[in-house]
Amino acid sequence: MKPTDTSKPDYFHKVVDCQWACPAHTDVPNYIRLIAQGEFSDAYMLNRESNVFPGILGRVCDRPCEPACRRGRVEDKPVAICRLKRVAADHRDDISDRLPSAPETSNGHKVALVGAGCASLAVANDLLPMGYEVTIFEALDVTGGLMRTNIPQFRLPPAVLDEEIGYVVNMGATLKLGHRIESMRDLLDDGGFDAVFVGTGAPKGKELKLPGRYDTKNIHIGIEWLESVAFEHIESIGKNVLIIGVGNTAMDCCRSALRLGANSVKVMARKPREFFKASDWELEDAEEENVDILINHSPKEFVVEDGKLIGMKFDQMEYKIDDKGNIDRGTATGEVMIPCDDVILAIGQDNAFPWVERDIGIDFDEWDCPVVDETTMMCSRDGVFFGGDSAFGPKNIIWAVAHGHEAATSIHKYCSGESLLDRLPHGMNLTSQKMGMHEWSFSNAYDPAERRLMPHVELKERFKKIDIEVELGFTAEQAIEEVERCLNCDIQTVFTASLCIECDACIDVCPVNCLTITDNGEEADLRTRLSAPAENLEQDLYVSSDLPQTGRVMVKDEDLCVHCSLCAERCPTGAWDMQKSSLLIPYAKDEIDPGDKQAAEVAG
Repeated sequence: MKPTDTSKPDYFHKVVDCQWACPAHTDVPNYIRLIAQGEFSDAYMLNRESNVFPGILGRVCDRPCEPACRRGRVEDKPVAICRLKRVAADHRDDISDRLPSAPETSNGHKVALVGAGCASLAVANDLLPMGYEVTIFEALDVTGGLMRTNIPQFRLPPAVLDEEIGYVVNMGATLKLGHRIESMRDLLDDGGFDAVFVGTGAPKGKELKLPGRYDTKNIHIGIEWLESVAFEHIESIGKNVLIIGVGNTAMDCCRSALRLGANSVKVMARKPREFFKASDWELEDAEEENVDILINHSPKEFVVEDGKLIGMKFDQMEYKIDDKGNIDRGTATGEVMIPCDDVILAIGQDNAFPWVERDIGIDFDEWDCPVVDETTMMCSRDGVFFGGDSAFGPKNIIWAVAHGHEAATSIHKYCSGESLLDRLPHGMNLTSQKMGMHEWSFSNAYDPAERRLMPHVELKERFKKIDIEVELGFTAEQAIEEVERCLNCDIQTVFTASLCIECDACIDVCPVNCLTITDNGEEADLRTRLSAPAENLEQDLYVSSDLPQTGRVMVKDEDLCVHCSLCAERCPTGAWDMQKSSLLIPYAKDEIDPGDKQAAEVAG
């Protein structure tokens, strides 16, 4: 194998699996270390650089970072990354004076943002400090989009939304609430904007057109029903409720129904549990509240008598699952009727663009979604950008934020007359963590503690009002225990081959057998000749250049390493060092041409 090139950020970034998995590439290990040091405000601001909404995401992020966490390779449960993000938000000081601000002078460019949800707000967050005049159009009378209307208050308090959205809007955005855009053509022709960003989410709930669907008023579309609950248009529901679907929206619906007076709530799943779309923690919270989840029930008919919904009929299904985990279409083995007073349909969401004319140069695909470039976020009409659910269908908040950052960069380049594809690459810094002969600037001992359980409001208390936040958050003391579980995966074992004397001290002391000095060879062969076979093909091997003594190579299996630093402590020549790898992510402000003095002054 050729020597591993660690000069580019890709190699070490892939070692930091949590940051690699996060769509916004938040520097997870670094903010966890700041929490460990009690620097909650610094941890919050580090989070905000990439994900913009630490308090919001610390409560409701879909947590793509946690399945990737290396802690899961040595025990069952990952570090509570998401909940530690909330710790930084809950325990920080006032950070108002540390927030970005808009310059006094505009740069002369005007940008329209359609929708006041997370994607549009991320765009505004990046463009306002650069001097852009940003106008946000929102159909509702409040900001937040689907974050406010579809996530119940017992999961995401309105005060948290208001505060973090305010940090963005108060930089100087023109906010037009209750202002629904009815025509993209009119906005483009008459608005006087240099660019338009669409961040309207996926606001149309999917229908279930079965017999009886339109014979009663007690069948509801999930996201519309949640919006009505959020704005207190609905304050009660029947005693027996069925939820159709098993995604995160379904979990929000079933838990909301309990708070509106339902005695029995059943979630009806068409497939087995391993095919559920809801997050594990969402399922756990629902089941803790005594929600029944019935698998292998395929909806067949709404049973309505004299205009009153009395139940639903379901086919009882059996499925075959092959060795690769693929499931067949299933076979109906029987039929069952389950009584109910109300049914809530939570089977998915679609984009909805009745206000975008089809003859203005914006192409739509077979699913009636705009055709959007995944790098630039621009559609087929120059100057029009999409992001979040409105671009690629329902995902989650952190994806929308990542889209917002990319769109802001593209909007700046578009307004500056530059190529949208000519973007700055990611960069990397490596900084030694050595503070003495055997001392490091991080806690390097492996802590065997189990994941902390999130404290919750008692069951008998949480149903009294719909806005009682169920998760209480970690105390500072609880957080200190959880942060020690982080393996500091961004503190890399950096090897200098020319210093190695092949004494094998590092190999002897390594507690996980991740190091081997051996003859080089093809990767498939080399993986079998290591101290422990390297079986995870998704994880790259580190291979050094030829060692000066024998011409062999040092090979490290990154899959096993727990970043304990014992190799660096034991090495007599300093061939090993522990160095923090910092991923440098360029945002719109970094794309300013350094020769453009006016733009540089605007950017501050």
